[in-house]
Amino acid sequence: MNDKIHEIWNVRFINRIIDSMADGVFTMDATGRISSWNPSMERISGYTAKEALGKTCQLLECSRCFGKKCPASIEKCRIVEKGQSEAKECHLRHKDGHDVSVIKNASVVKNDDGVVIGIVETVTDMTELMRARKKAEEAVFRLGEIHRMDNIIGKSRAMQKVFEAIRAAAASEATILIQGDSGTGKELVAGAIHFNSDRREGPLVAVNCSALSENLLESELFGHVKGSFTGANRDRMGRFEEASGGTIFLDEIGELSPYIQVKLLRVLQEREVERVGDSRRHKIDIRIVTATHKDLYARVREGLFREDLYYRLKVFPIHLPPLRERREDIPILADHFIKRMNKKTGKPITGLSTTAMRVFMDHPWPGNVRELENAIEHAFVLCHRKEIDALDLPAEIRHPEACYDVPYVKTRPRKKLTQGALTALLEECDWNKAEVGRRVGLSRTAIWKYMKKWDIPLQPEE
Repeated sequence: MNDKIHEIWNVRFINRIIDSMADGVFTMDATGRISSWNPSMERISGYTAKEALGKTCQLLECSRCFGKKCPASIEKCRIVEKGQSEAKECHLRHKDGHDVSVIKNASVVKNDDGVVIGIVETVTDMTELMRARKKAEEAVFRLGEIHRMDNIIGKSRAMQKVFEAIRAAAASEATILIQGDSGTGKELVAGAIHFNSDRREGPLVAVNCSALSENLLESELFGHVKGSFTGANRDRMGRFEEASGGTIFLDEIGELSPYIQVKLLRVLQEREVERVGDSRRHKIDIRIVTATHKDLYARVREGLFREDLYYRLKVFPIHLPPLRERREDIPILADHFIKRMNKKTGKPITGLSTTAMRVFMDHPWPGNVRELENAIEHAFVLCHRKEIDALDLPAEIRHPEACYDVPYVKTRPRKKLTQGALTALLEECDWNKAEVGRRVGLSRTAIWKYMKKWDIPLQPEE
């Protein structure tokens, strides 16, 4: 009696385990009729256990059954002949008609005499994984779109030389050194080289060498083994290994410490990496692209950067000109960013007013293309007209003489200042004449003279 109770308890326990599984599980008897159907199968297929029991697995319309459509009976199914089917990705037809991506596995169950008594099948829902795959594919596609050559904007002679250099770099496996001021688009050039090269199917891994301390950067680049330092709770692959088959982009390469410079030189020479705390070496197949806004050779002369590493890195140098040296590109860059912001915000802004364009052309652009893009984004917050005016631009763009020690040509207001407009601006700026002057492109003294001319009080009347 106790054995019987124990057997019943075991069966109930097993059934509860099966019912609690995230994977779908169903069984068929020796005739091929469904004999059990767990809750996960109900969720995956849309069919309740009551609807499925007694039916054949043809109910699921599996897209792959030993390379054929599901047969009408168990006698014709090769699962009995094979004993089991390998796990395979396929589609099941949901009750409401849509296909569900799954991994399906089946095994024949025999008794002690070797007689087939049934079949058990497991079904793993791949919907979330397929969604994640699709997102990853879309992200790679978007990344490729971002780094297309035509997303680097410029028609100037200086930029045409850059495009020629990118094409040449993409066609080779040489180590690239991209040099240029901050905001000139070094990361875009690195991406364009990768996505126009034979390595485009591989990863593009970017590391900012100035963002981490020496110890953290070493672990980030080379990886580490468990227990190599406090907090190293598991083995970790470094970015060099992650980039294998693709490209690694090392930004701000001039910030590397002497110790990391030595390790990088070894990678360039041997194409091997050694994880922190490990004595084994791992072969890597990577393309190395580096970038810096500093004069790397000047750092070599100062003893701050290894000369042998410098020459290893600048096998093929690419120089990005600052925006102030290619002012003819400013209108097309502004137009590009305005179109992008229109798409992002839904605003119908057509372009820059004559005054705003004059401000743009006169500005020294110490932040280069990135500063120009930020200026457009700032203007979109303020602008409620069809054209961006000078007053919509950031103060440091309209009045760089207050921020930068660079020759500057003052801009003039777009239209003549009126008494009413001046009074409104004074009220808006709490009677701060300097701020009013900044907004209209005039000096504080000029504002004071206009106030005197129109008998506007120097302070608001009580």
